[in-house]
Amino acid sequence: MAQTARREPVLPDEDEAPSLDPLAIERAYVRERRRRRARTERRSAARRSHVRFWVTILVLAFVTALLIVASWHRVQTMFGV
Repeated sequence: MAQTARREPVLPDEDEAPSLDPLAIERAYVRERRRRRARTERRSAARRSHVRFWVTILVLAFVTALLIVASWHRVQTMFGV
């Protein structure tokens, strides 16, 4: 049965090494920095949204408790209990 031929990796000579575009490297660095900054911003935004949610729930619970107490007091004075 036939076997596939093994290929030796072709390494470029030092004289023929591809030249690296400094502008492309700088753009890649900038892109990675932006991705990292966006990732950390998403994490902190998610954390802030959790805090906002719980603060809103606590404020609503407090307002509800005040309304219940005020209503109960009003009912007691109205019916003379």
